[in-house]
Amino acid sequence: MTATATATIHKKVLEQANEAVRAGDNEGFLAHCTDDIRWTTVGEGTLQGKQAVREWMKEGYAVPPQFEVRHMVAEGDHVIAIGRIMGDGSEGKRAEFAYSDVWRFRDGKMCELDAFVIEA
Repeated sequence: MTATATATIHKKVLEQANEAVRAGDNEGFLAHCTDDIRWTTVGEGTLQGKQAVREWMKEGYAVPPQFEVRHMVAEGDHVIAIGRIMGDGSEGKRAEFAYSDVWRFRDGKMCELDAFVIEA
């Protein structure tokens, strides 16, 4: 399989995972992740393993997030998604955030995330 075909497949996997998150289907999202996923929100911390992500999602995504992917770029084993997401702001009020997620894939599944999120 060519690098371009692999990158296209990875983009489709991320799109499916994002749809699961929007629908509140955390297990559907996690089905696209490796068991040893490493999820880092830069400046906040790192979750290691699918169970840790599952536990975080129970609270962090108790209400499915509203987000828009404005750009998605894929090359080789990486997909970068750039967009906007609504969440709890610094004063506990709903706020809009700009984000860039850098995903790495292994064997067709998401295995690593570096998420950069700032209040817009």
